[in-house]
Amino acid sequence: MKRRNFIKNTSLLSVPGLLAGIPIATLGRSSLSQFIEDDTDRVLVLIQLDGGNDGLATIIPTDQQDNLAFVRPNIYIPQNKILDISDTVGLHPSMTGIKSLYEDAKIKIIRDVGYPDQNRSHFRSKDIWHTGSKHDEYLSTGWMGRYLDSRVDNFPDAYPNQDNPHPFAITVGNNISETCEGLTGNFSMAIVNPERITELYAPLANEVVDGCAKDNLNFLTKSIQQTNEYGASIKEVYDSGSNISTKYNDENILAQKLKNVARLIAGGIQSKIFVVSLGGFDTHSLQTDDDNSTTGRHADLLSTLSDAITAFQDDIQKLNLDQRVLGMTYSEFGRRIKSNSSYGTDHGTAAPLMMFGSCLDSGITGESFVIDREIDNSEGVPMQYDFRSVYGSTLIDWFGVQESEVKSLFNFDFQYLPITAKCDSTTSTNDLDSEIFKLTVRPNPILNNFNLSFNSQSEHIKISIFNVLGSEIKVLTNRKLSAGDHDMRFDLSGLPSGPYFVRIQNKQLQKTLRIIKQQ
Repeated sequence: MKRRNFIKNTSLLSVPGLLAGIPIATLGRSSLSQFIEDDTDRVLVLIQLDGGNDGLATIIPTDQQDNLAFVRPNIYIPQNKILDISDTVGLHPSMTGIKSLYEDAKIKIIRDVGYPDQNRSHFRSKDIWHTGSKHDEYLSTGWMGRYLDSRVDNFPDAYPNQDNPHPFAITVGNNISETCEGLTGNFSMAIVNPERITELYAPLANEVVDGCAKDNLNFLTKSIQQTNEYGASIKEVYDSGSNISTKYNDENILAQKLKNVARLIAGGIQSKIFVVSLGGFDTHSLQTDDDNSTTGRHADLLSTLSDAITAFQDDIQKLNLDQRVLGMTYSEFGRRIKSNSSYGTDHGTAAPLMMFGSCLDSGITGESFVIDREIDNSEGVPMQYDFRSVYGSTLIDWFGVQESEVKSLFNFDFQYLPITAKCDSTTSTNDLDSEIFKLTVRPNPILNNFNLSFNSQSEHIKISIFNVLGSEIKVLTNRKLSAGDHDMRFDLSGLPSGPYFVRIQNKQLQKTLRIIKQQ
């Protein structure tokens, strides 16, 4: 039996086993000294919004307010309650902390993030986000795990050691993150409460047992010994650290997780990746109160998220750690554009993604799409940006990875997005002007054929047709075009009638327009 299979089939490790506040986690191959080429001490904090967050009620397209009121009559947020952050974008009224951070150039919003052929299953879509796979590709490694695998070797034999006393990544919670799954194990260690870390009992290798069972027992013993060593070093770091901010709320579960992260960083931990999560976003019903759309389950969740990030950012700034830390939120999918009769929303496609920190190319990336009032019940928000472009661009900007390596980690049409800027910058360069395409469709509605007019540089252009479920059903062109104005004619006679999206992209920009195919 291989170690990987043994880990999955051993009850003590697969839960992972919880003892004295620290679960045993599958320990991957880590060498902190080999992680970052430029040997920085930068940290990435990932916040998973578990359940599928309703992006249209989080980052609100205020230029589509009338249409939102029409398709979401029971849950839409009134204009006078929205926290405006631009002429066309606002925040849910419970996100006052995020608004303040945005005004301080500490927030980056990337609109409508997803992937082609969106899977609306929680389990499968989370797997895709964690692994960075295509919709029909099944990977056993996480996107960060693959990156770490390319840089480290010879674990677990020599780790932890004097130079590398800490786990490479930490998940604050009961289960290790699949994001950090490597070829031979998970680089992440799960910690529930760093104040209550005690040693686990390590069984002695049984000399009577021979063969596979003996190897497995030896591996189990080694893993527990490593966990104890890592646990002791984490406890030491935690005791050395501190929190300064007074904004943490004891009743805010996410804030308490991030408070632990801040204290560990302040204590000098070498771990580079922290993963935390906030559940409850699967709001099929009672997303809002029936008598007030600004209150209810979703409002409470967004308040928890906003307040937690605000307290964490305040803490790391007061600890003088903010130029080392970058944060990112993500969710497995967004919700549908139309609300349902239960004051909720059902599984959809793309959703906005937020990043936070003092070294961001802050602002809003992307533009509003036009919401049609004659919308299909199953229609979700069309994708503007592939989530793997966000991951890859973060690796490039924050950890100094080469673009060629990013393309090897994520097998797709990578688009670079500016993620970071000079620390403490109050200006933004990330508002990529997708109007550079000057995209128009005629006629619209379409019978069989239509003309697509656009402008491009001398560059590779991909034009695709997506259905309302987010599936890429037809690639119209995917090649290098000459610079200048283009007018192309395409045939959609083989498609059934209904709404579709035409999407154009180059290496950095994209634009999506809604079209109607008639009989």
